[in-house]
This record gives sequence, C-alpha cells and structure tokens, in this order.
Amino acid sequence: MHIAEGFLPAAHCAGWFAASAPFVVHGARAVVREVRENPESRVLLGAAGAFTFVLSAIKLPSVSGSSSHPTGTGLGAVLFKPPVMAFICTVVLIFQALLLAHGGITTLGANVFSMGIAGPWCGFLMWVLLRRWNTSVAIFAALSVADLATYCVTSFQLAIAHPDVTSGVTGALAKFASIFAITQIPLAIAEGLVGVLVLRLLASVASPELLRLGVISQPGAAQPAGTAPEDVKEAVR
Repeated sequence: MHIAEGFLPAAHCAGWFAASAPFVVHGARAVVREVRENPESRVLLGAAGAFTFVLSAIKLPSVSGSSSHPTGTGLGAVLFKPPVMAFICTVVLIFQALLLAHGGITTLGANVFSMGIAGPWCGFLMWVLLRRWNTSVAIFAALSVADLATYCVTSFQLAIAHPDVTSGVTGALAKFASIFAITQIPLAIAEGLVGVLVLRLLASVASPELLRLGVISQPGAAQPAGTAPEDVKEAVR
C-alpha cells in the first residue's frame, strides 16, 4: 500500500495533504481529550499505535513488484473511534517513511487518507452494524474491512494519478485493485482473525478499560441500545 516517493504528481500530493489535514488535527485533539479525561487510557492508546505500526510494517510481495501488508487500523478505530486513528496513523507513517523507507513524505497525505481515515471509518461502521449481533464477528469484519478499504482507496489514488491510456481511470482502477486483491484478500482475512484473538486477550487483561470504552459489556448485560447513527455521531465528537 504505502505509496512511495515519486508515484504521485505534486498536485495530487498537495490535494491529499489538504484533504487529510482536518482529520489529523481533529484526531490529535481527540487524543489529547482522551488522555486528559482518562489518563489510564495511555497504555491502551500506545498498544493500538504499536499494533498498527507492527502490522503495517510487514511487507509481502505482490504482483508487478508491488507489496501488500496488513494495516492494523481497525482495532484502534473500534477501541477509540476513527478520529484518533487519523492522528496515530500519521505518526506511524512518518516513522515508517523515515526509518523503514516504507512510503514517503510527499505522499504522506495520500497514505494517511487511505490508511488513517478511509480504512478506520469503514471498519468502524462494520463494528457498529454487527457488534449487537456478535462481538467476534464484528471485530473480524471491522479489521478485515478496514484493511480492504485502505487498498481500495489506494487503488483509486493511483488510478486517478496514472489513468490507463485507453480505458482511463476506470480501467486503471480495475488493474490496480486486481493487483492488490491477489494478496490483500487473504491478508484481510488473517488480520480479522488476529483481531478476534487480540480483543479476547484485551478482554482478559484490560476489561475495565474496554467496559469504559463500550467495547464489551458486563457478562449477562444487554448490548448498548443506541442506533448506528448515534454511534457514528458520538465517534465524530
């Protein structure tokens, strides 16, 4: 995924920076508010960031010299809501670009938009829709969809920057998406399964925090009765 230096025109880089910036600023404020109101959440925030950093640093070769990797953003979106992940992913992507040559600085805005904004929001919506039915299925769907959504947006970003000579953006989008899909679909499934295991582990070692965040409920208690629109409205607060 991580679009490297030189793969996007300067105008596209500037446009994605402008599109991502408000989300990152809002996310930074959300992180500050969370830490100020609940200092004990620092450990879990750090764990969410570390989970994203480690999973997204794993590179597996794909077709035509590209590479694929998990993203790890769905877990943080479920725990702390999507705005927080825009800021956390920005920090992760900067470190990866500078220390691992994974992604780029000029393409940071595009990478943040796909991995830190689109992916977490799509994953969070799946969590909101499915969690009252089954928590394990919901966390699996959240992480899998966050992963796949990231690559769909990346494919679109590359397609509008490099349209096909004959079929234009549509043809380029189909080509980029098909290249990533070969490795990304199994990776997304694997990431979803890892998410189920991680949430169960967190429920055993940090259940008070998960209860406070509304991720799990007391044994025997009913799931929260709010509607999906209310959950989304709370997420953008």
